[in-house]
Amino acid sequence: MTKIHPTCSCGVDIHAHIIPKDFPAYMGSSTPSGWPSMAPADECHRHVMIDGKNYRTVSDKSWTPANRWVDMQAMGLQLQAISPMPELLSYWLPASDGTQLVRYLNDQIASMVNESNGSLVGLGAVPLQDIDRSIRELRYLKEDLDFAGVEIGSNINGVVVGDPMLDPFFEACEAMSMSVFVHALRPTGMDRLVGPAPLQQILAYPSDVGLAAASAITSNLLIRRPKLRIAFSHGGGTLASLLPRLAQSALVFPGMKDLMPMAPVDQARLFFYDSLVFDRSTLVHLIEKFGIDQLMIGTDYPFNFHDDHPVDRILQLGLSEKNQMQLIRDNAMRFLGLEH
Repeated sequence: MTKIHPTCSCGVDIHAHIIPKDFPAYMGSSTPSGWPSMAPADECHRHVMIDGKNYRTVSDKSWTPANRWVDMQAMGLQLQAISPMPELLSYWLPASDGTQLVRYLNDQIASMVNESNGSLVGLGAVPLQDIDRSIRELRYLKEDLDFAGVEIGSNINGVVVGDPMLDPFFEACEAMSMSVFVHALRPTGMDRLVGPAPLQQILAYPSDVGLAAASAITSNLLIRRPKLRIAFSHGGGTLASLLPRLAQSALVFPGMKDLMPMAPVDQARLFFYDSLVFDRSTLVHLIEKFGIDQLMIGTDYPFNFHDDHPVDRILQLGLSEKNQMQLIRDNAMRFLGLEH
């Protein structure tokens, strides 16, 4: 079996984040709850401060393309799609304040892309607490910044991805050919966790992403928006385990079959997913469940809980060269709309 060389640096990562070195001072009279700021930590790190507390300590790799590129080469990556740290999406801010903040973030991403010599591509943010403002910002991302798409949360203040309220936004994404990357954000079920704060990322994130993806199935999102390119982070979270239950429900509960005119697994195979599951057998299962055409590299770089060997994980699956390249590069380029 022909294999690509293990030192290949041709990977495309669709799940990587940025935090700017600084945040703008609030322009109004009273800073709203949730407005971020930065505080120095050491020569290479800064604290992201939210409501007077250290939300996360981050390194200069979060805002310096040259430092990021060094790690990308070691990880076998040629291109990263960069999006904001999810907490910065700030859907809980008043809409006018959220619009101001995401515009700053988007301009910072654009600056990093411009400095990257083609190694970065932008996935911006929009203030989804206000659909009209979000569509205007989406147009700015497309027409002014030439971004490939947008990152959104798995829920918007509790409103899930499949909720009809968001349909005008997805209609605009489809019309503008803007990719949508869904990342876990302020997940449900936190009251059921026993242990330290990182369990939010470890356990609650996959649950919220799975429910978000399931809502896109039960609302028939891609039946209604067949040209929409949408991807779910963390391997789709729990979705792969939920699909058999959805399928069985159509045989048991009145109305479920009519609710989903396309089989749940067939709808799921229209979505894209990242490979961020940290486990060979799980990744093999996702390929079987979702299809070799729909999986892409995702790393969650530059945070501590990231995959620093994403290409190696795929090479170790023993796939054909064609299938390797689909997972390492080609599917991501198709998702991002960057195919030539």
